[in-house]
Amino acid sequence: MIVFLHKISYVCRDNSRTIMKYPIGIQDFESIINGGYTYVDKTALIYRLVTEGKIYFLSRPRRFGKSLLVSTLEAYFKGKKDLFNGLAIDSFEKEWAEYPVFHIDFNGGNFTKPDVLQSVIEGYVSSWEALYGKDPFNQDVGSRFAYVLRAAHKQTNHKAVVLIDEYDKPILDVLDTGLSSEYSGKQMLLEDQHREILKGFYSVFKATDADLQFVLLTGVTKFSQVSVFSGFNQPEDISMSRDYEALCGITEEELYSYFAEPIAELAKVNDCTIDEMKQLLKKQYDGYHFGRRMTDIYNPFSILNACKSRNIDDYWFRSGTPTYLVRLLNHSQENMNELTNRYYTTQQFIDYKADVEMPLPMIYQSGYLTIKDCNVRRNTYLLDFPNDEVKNGFISILANDYLKPRKDVNNWTQDVVDALEAGDLEQFRKLLTSFLADIPYTMRRKETERERERYFHYTFYLLMRMVSCYTVYTEKQQSEGRVDCIVETPDYIYIFEFKLDGTADEALQQIEEKGYARPYETDKRKLFKVGTVFSSETGTISEFKVK
Repeated sequence: MIVFLHKISYVCRDNSRTIMKYPIGIQDFESIINGGYTYVDKTALIYRLVTEGKIYFLSRPRRFGKSLLVSTLEAYFKGKKDLFNGLAIDSFEKEWAEYPVFHIDFNGGNFTKPDVLQSVIEGYVSSWEALYGKDPFNQDVGSRFAYVLRAAHKQTNHKAVVLIDEYDKPILDVLDTGLSSEYSGKQMLLEDQHREILKGFYSVFKATDADLQFVLLTGVTKFSQVSVFSGFNQPEDISMSRDYEALCGITEEELYSYFAEPIAELAKVNDCTIDEMKQLLKKQYDGYHFGRRMTDIYNPFSILNACKSRNIDDYWFRSGTPTYLVRLLNHSQENMNELTNRYYTTQQFIDYKADVEMPLPMIYQSGYLTIKDCNVRRNTYLLDFPNDEVKNGFISILANDYLKPRKDVNNWTQDVVDALEAGDLEQFRKLLTSFLADIPYTMRRKETERERERYFHYTFYLLMRMVSCYTVYTEKQQSEGRVDCIVETPDYIYIFEFKLDGTADEALQQIEEKGYARPYETDKRKLFKVGTVFSSETGTISEFKVK
């Protein structure tokens, strides 16, 4: 029996220096190794991948290492043995054969313009035809690709390897945008066009199965209606495989082994202990889980940036704004409080279906929600925000889009946290009242009681979720909504009950009846029970009582 060890090693060809080089923005395996950059050794898992299966699909959020994985596989299948000296795979692989590799990368294209996708695919196929020959009888790009795969197999005596990076970007770029152009003699949405083009291109894999050694498709989202999952032999979806949870990203074990010195430096610069810095990194960048094993995965892009800059910041979130997710949420009229902190079956969040008004799969696969718990008996998973970086950034965008306040959401949040940490509930009341009053009437105008109730719940969900990034926050799940919350600071505990057009006394009574304070009876911190009433008429706080 072979035991596949996840080797922990720091690769640097210059042994005279201890300075770590961080491959930020570098996704080429050869450049990382030859350049002496830090490389977290995933090659034991890669060896297992290439020896135990043939056709795979992997979904991971952006900037999580998918492109580096593809580049590493390309170097492996091209037989570049020297690049793997000292890595785990070096002790497993003995043959190092060279295969014809077909690498397709959709990262660079701007697919919001008509005909770009066709041009990109045509460019790849034409370059391969220059190497392996062209079928004189076929003009269809899919058939031409199939011919090239067969020709490469015949000419090299090795089966072909196909690596497709960000297969879904041509669809994500135009998702829910309404962009259209003429296609096949009729006007068609670019979103549908790109599905048809990819369907024809990927369908060749079924006919060329005998010529394929290995196939990997990576992307953010699994689109069930693209034939990559129906047009050829069904790929093995390893996105939630317990064996490959750590194939991309950084585990806690890897973080503490590879990055011990940078963590110590971060602690020194930020005037805290190493253990305190580890907890801060965990709170800010950890929390991703991609399967039942619940292996903690840190965001690699954020970790590298934090170590290089020696500063904790929202690196991953600021590197790209999830505008397509906001579009989807608005289009489907889903509120995040109705999606987060709930259990789902895998069928509800694994495959995105364009004809179903449900943005959850897209939000999960994009990395803005992750698995937080698993009910093995029911085969359901609890989904919520992975960490503070994601929660703070995404909630701020949603709050600005949904409420459209005239005040800056982030500055307001900091002021609220300052007031709560100081035990100044009067200041908190003023801040909350003024913020709500500053929301345009057109945003809070709701015609029905249900709409007013929904607006009320979502407003307070967004506001308290933002506050929770700097405090300890607990939601109470109630049948009538989940706006009740407990906020903890180092010196104070606040139990809030928010009411719509009720009374503060009713809110305080509910706190008592539900026993929200019971878990804190022995806590030495000062406890406040706060009953708050939101007026649907004025759109702000009408009553505020503290007990």
